[in-house]
Amino acid sequence: MKSILLIEDDPFLIDIYTTKLRDSGFSIETATDGKEGLKKLREKKFDILVLDIVLPKIDGWEILEKLKTELPKEAKVKMRTKFSSPIELPKEAKVKMRTKFSSPIKNLKIIILSNLGQKEEVEKGLRLGADKYLIKAHYTPSEVVEAIKEVLGK
Repeated sequence: MKSILLIEDDPFLIDIYTTKLRDSGFSIETATDGKEGLKKLREKKFDILVLDIVLPKIDGWEILEKLKTELPKEAKVKMRTKFSSPIELPKEAKVKMRTKFSSPIKNLKIIILSNLGQKEEVEKGLRLGADKYLIKAHYTPSEVVEAIKEVLGK
């Protein structure tokens, strides 16, 4: 079951989208402001984020900026031993000492669902990492669900 985080401050829209998405087979959590949404994104892995732009505390633009800067980077790990001379490990024991830290936001798909619909705003959203930008007034809840499925490749 694919999991969705909806960051939206309108209780009516939260109710509509929560019902519609659950009925469509998704697991959904919600956050009513940007600060709560960021906290949830850092604590749990979601497959997709449905994000409003105009939000209390932290707006959607700032969330997108933070997500870009928080993506994990590859880390190199050095290993030291207490032995003074090198030790030859059996072939099967050799491992690459390079790893990638996992992150709840790695591979996160993002759909902006906002009333802001100027060309500049849409371009900004896509430039900041959104996979799709939907203007609320132009889409029914069923069409939003279809857009989510499309972005997820379902």
